[in-house]
Amino acid sequence: MPAPPSGDEPERRVRALHTDTTVTVHQAYPPEIGPPAARDGRFPAPWKRDRMTWIKPSFLWMMYRSGWGTEDGQETVLAVEITREGFEWALRRACLSPYVRGFHADREAWRRELRRAPARVQWDPERSLRLGPLPYRSLQLGLAGEAAGRYADEWTVSVRDVTGLAREVHGLVRAGDLAGAARLLPEERPYPETEGLLDRVRA
Repeated sequence: MPAPPSGDEPERRVRALHTDTTVTVHQAYPPEIGPPAARDGRFPAPWKRDRMTWIKPSFLWMMYRSGWGTEDGQETVLAVEITREGFEWALRRACLSPYVRGFHADREAWRRELRRAPARVQWDPERSLRLGPLPYRSLQLGLAGEAAGRYADEWTVSVRDVTGLAREVHGLVRAGDLAGAARLLPEERPYPETEGLLDRVRA
């Protein structure tokens, strides 16, 4: 589950379910994409490589974004295990999605970076079990062009349909059993940052 806030908890940190070689991210898709992807372990033909695709290490942020897998076009929640090598390739080549005064030289420099970078980073408030904002932020990583192609063709190790888990957790939350719901959450731990992995996208 997401790390609890503490006095030394940084505002921006990647927290994810990860192993020595992989990291799990979440997405939500309509029926024509989600179930075939989970069945075959790869994205089907309707998945568009020419569009930016956003991946989210945080399970609860995906629940917030998809309404626990009930929003139109987001009925199937996927846990996509990808290589850490690919994840870090994208992070090292990412730019910040929003313009930040003082961090970017100016708006034109920021726009040039957006056009050039194959990945984008947003930092949005992490979410509680009731989907309220927490005082620290969660990574959203947008993949476009080369990064999207590598994500689908090279980095994906496995694809699991976790819609059932989303509904089970939601049911416990609605019943007021937050402890039971928390026990079902993925074990999201701080992702190790080596060689200034996030320095250029942590404004």
